[in-house]
Formats: sequence, structure tokens, C-alpha cells
Amino acid sequence: MKNISILGSTGSIGTQTLEVIRDNPNLFNVIAISGNNNLDLLLKQIEEFKPKYVAVYDEERAKLLRDNISELDTEVLSGMEGLIEISIIDEVDILVTSVVGNIGLMPTLNAIKAKKTIALANKETLVTAGQLVMKEAELNGVKIIPVDSEHSAIFQCMQGYNIKEVNKVILTASGGPFRGLDKQELKDVKPADALKHPNWSMGRKITIDSATLMNKGLEVIEAKWLFGLEKEQIDVIVHPQSIVHSMVEFIDGSILAQLGIPDMKLPIQYAMTYPGRVASNSEGLSFERFNKLTFEKPDRFTFPCLDLAFEALGAGGTMPAVLNAANEELVLQFLDGKINFYDIPDRIEKAMSKFKVIKNPDINDIIEADKITREYINKFF
Repeated sequence: MKNISILGSTGSIGTQTLEVIRDNPNLFNVIAISGNNNLDLLLKQIEEFKPKYVAVYDEERAKLLRDNISELDTEVLSGMEGLIEISIIDEVDILVTSVVGNIGLMPTLNAIKAKKTIALANKETLVTAGQLVMKEAELNGVKIIPVDSEHSAIFQCMQGYNIKEVNKVILTASGGPFRGLDKQELKDVKPADALKHPNWSMGRKITIDSATLMNKGLEVIEAKWLFGLEKEQIDVIVHPQSIVHSMVEFIDGSILAQLGIPDMKLPIQYAMTYPGRVASNSEGLSFERFNKLTFEKPDRFTFPCLDLAFEALGAGGTMPAVLNAANEELVLQFLDGKINFYDIPDRIEKAMSKFKVIKNPDINDIIEADKITREYINKFF
């Protein structure tokens, strides 16, 4: 029995993690969960899974939840301190980090220092502080197991192989809801249009990132740190069917791929059962049904966020933190109807040109870069 703590239990990955746990009651036990906005769902999760602890980032919402569960044996924590506390509890074996945004960084770092296995779905942790996080994991002998379907695919394909045997990795992208359209067709698109992903059911922020291809750009940066790759060893290809989740090309020219239907419960379950596998309730892959798999180059002109991510990766240091912070704030503005679709890459590029890169940042440098970038975006745009 593995004891699980989940950061972001009410989000897309968090709810699917609980589905995996529900399907495997003899394998997993929920010790702690966290949420913030969706208190109704959080309350239902508490009643079903009976965690010892729950963390709510906002103190007022935490007080409201305490009033609603006063008769239950669950302690309510709040703030960043609460998120960190449920990440380092002694009996926790695996921390599933499924919050969206840079809020997952400090809880993950503290969990690594507490020697917890990390099932990582919060890509921003490695985007903004990959070098620091992976160094801390190495120092503490902690395994970071990717939950993103693309990185899980690469992780699975590399089992039994040395990184020196890898020529490159190939991240697949669905192309999002706007694949095949040009800039003129996209200049007036609305958030509702961007939220219609053709294959995956994801949270609002990640779905917008998929529409801009920034999600793939963030995954490029994450892949660099997860697998110890150079920028030149990471390729992106559009695969509209989302059946091939990613590939690894080895130095002899062989390519291994991991295939499956678009279902996040598969990589979630693998991260939680690693190094073993257990039976799944997910639908199997039928090649009779999915009998045509196609691949094409990404349209970098129409979707410039992908190149901005490669640029940030090349600049290194604090630049990925600037990229990420600017993107998070601009996606929120777009969802609120305050800016247009192409304001996102345009203003990210302005933010990246605004700030000087600190080449070997410590955690305080990264937090400061994140802070001043958000202030810049919200003050000047």
C-alpha cells in the first residue's frame, strides 16, 4: 500500500489521480489533498477518501472549509505553508504534483528534501527551476517520475537504456484546436474557441497553452531537465491523432515509441505503480479503429510560442522563469477577455527582452524573476 498526497486534487490531473486510486483501493491510500477554488468538489473528495489533511491556499476559503467539515477527522491547512506541509508528511510515499503554475515549485522542492517520490504533472516546476530541482533530487536520491503523457512516454521508452545511447527525443503535439489555420484566421479568436481541444480533456490554462503551442514549448524545457538533454536533442512533431505520445531515437537509428489512447489515467497510474504495472480500466488501443497515424511539422510562424520556449531554453538561467510567468499572466488575461490571442506571444517576447538573464540563479533569483515579470505584465499591458 502506497500513501499518496495530491497537490491540486480538484483539477483535471488531480481528479483522474483519484479515479486511479478509486480503481485500486488495495494499492493506494490518500493521506492528503489540496484545492482552492472548487470547495464543493474538495468537500466531496474529503468525504469519500477521508484524508488526514487537506490544504487550501486561500485562508478565507480554508476557514469556510473548516466550518463545513468540523465533524470530520480531517485537519485543514492553508497558504503556501499548508501546501508544503502536506508534501512532507512522514507517512507519504508519493507526492502527486498536479497544481497548475509556479505555485508547485516550493512544495515540490520541500518534498524532495523530505525524500518523497515525485509524480510530476506540474511542468512549471522544472521549467522555472529545473537545474535546482534535479540537483536536489540527485542529492537526496529521489525519483522524479513524469506524469505528462509525452514525458511519461519518453520515460517508458528509456527504461533499460543509458542516456548516452539516446540521439534525440521527439515530443508529439496534437496541434490543438487551431491546427491548419493561419494568423489572419486566428487574430480574432475567442477563449471559447481556444478551449475546444480536439483530443484531450484538460484544465483551462493548459488548454489555452495547447492552442498557442506554449504547452509543447514548456514540455521541451521540462524534457531537457528530466532526461539530461541538450536543446538540439529535442524535436517536436505534430501528430493530430494523439496516439503516439512521444518517441526516443537512439544512436543506432532505432526509434521506440509509446502508444495508447488519449487518457491521462494511463501515465498517472504508471507513475504511481512504477517500476511495476497493474491492470487498468482504461480503454485499450484498437489499431482497427485508429488505422491512420499522421505526422507533420509544427507551424512555427503561426504559433510563435514554441520558438519562444526554445529561445528561453537557450538563454537559460532565469529566462524560462520569465517566459513562464509572462505566459501564466497573459493566459489569465486572455481567458478574461482582456487581450487578444496574439497578444500572448507578442507580450511574452517583450517581457523576455526586458529582463537581464541571471545565468546561475538560486531559488531566490527564480522567485524574484517570477515576481517582477508578473508585475511588468500586469502594470504595462
